[in-house]
Amino acid sequence: MRRRYQNGSLLKVDGSWIAQWWQDGHRRKKTLGKATKMTKAQAKDELAKLVAPINARAESANADTTVEQFIEHIYLPLYRRKWKASTVGTNENRLALHIKTAFGARELRTILRVELQDFLDQKADTGLSYSMVAHLRWDLKQIFRLAVSEANLLKNPAETLFIPRNAPQPVRRVMSFEEVKTCIEALDRRESIIVRLAVLGGMRPGEIFGLTCGRLGEACARVKQRLYRGKIDSPKTVHSIREAALPVGLLADVRAWVTDLPNHADDAWMFPSERGVTPLAVDNVWRRSIGPKLDAVGLDWVDFHVLRRTSSSLMSDLGIEGKVVSDQLGHGLDVNQNVYTQSSLKRRTFAVDTLETALKAS
Repeated sequence: MRRRYQNGSLLKVDGSWIAQWWQDGHRRKKTLGKATKMTKAQAKDELAKLVAPINARAESANADTTVEQFIEHIYLPLYRRKWKASTVGTNENRLALHIKTAFGARELRTILRVELQDFLDQKADTGLSYSMVAHLRWDLKQIFRLAVSEANLLKNPAETLFIPRNAPQPVRRVMSFEEVKTCIEALDRRESIIVRLAVLGGMRPGEIFGLTCGRLGEACARVKQRLYRGKIDSPKTVHSIREAALPVGLLADVRAWVTDLPNHADDAWMFPSERGVTPLAVDNVWRRSIGPKLDAVGLDWVDFHVLRRTSSSLMSDLGIEGKVVSDQLGHGLDVNQNVYTQSSLKRRTFAVDTLETALKAS
């Protein structure tokens, strides 16, 4: 596989010359000697000797790199160091199922923009979700952008790709205040608290099920970890590490729930499984305890995504500042405004009525 020619870099640290270079996808370091006994020119000569065999292997390697080879040996080793563990599994599965299947055996230099766009069009035609098509577009742009950076290609054939118009657009529904009341009233005590933590506290399901009793503060739930596919992980983003404020009524119910637990030590799970040593599984709770109750009251379309959007949208409808809402939910302001918040028809009607009144008065 053809790789970029490199010169390496030379640093002076604590009076010593330190050589740095890339080898097999990893940064290597070596102390060359004291600066008092070795000139900079001599250190550069030593560095050149270190990278010379690597550059020689790169020159003699196969220049006809395939898409799969590039993904496995260059792209994934780099991005695995950036992605969270939960992201690695999802992205690798998507790459294997779609991109490697379609283009894996092809040489990078033979891939054309038009066939990449055709690939996205075909995925949309088969009914693949808008989100999945968008992720595939992102994958292709990142892969080929890195290939240009690594000098495997002169230009990126994926740079101008777009999401096809026929990709199924997501329907982002939210609940009204009346529907939220119906939802909560339909549930048993534990499930009611979980749903209220999502709607009133704006918490993600993994954050809720990752709570321990000691994370309950005087007026908040301290989000320091999350549960993802049965494993404890760090929160989704930097914004996610936060103190999620809880309203007085919910806070009292959560405290009473914790008090009634067989084990309410600081490190005990707030929502433990039957054995008590592990937290409840998110999917199991919804499938067995929440979903059937909501189906019975006509809320079969509700899921945890709906609960989170509802939290953001209802607070927005109440005129709560967007920055406050985004901080509460643990994401950036742009994500809050463009993804989670759905303005109600009532609020939009009020807006246009206000505009018309102002126009008449002018």
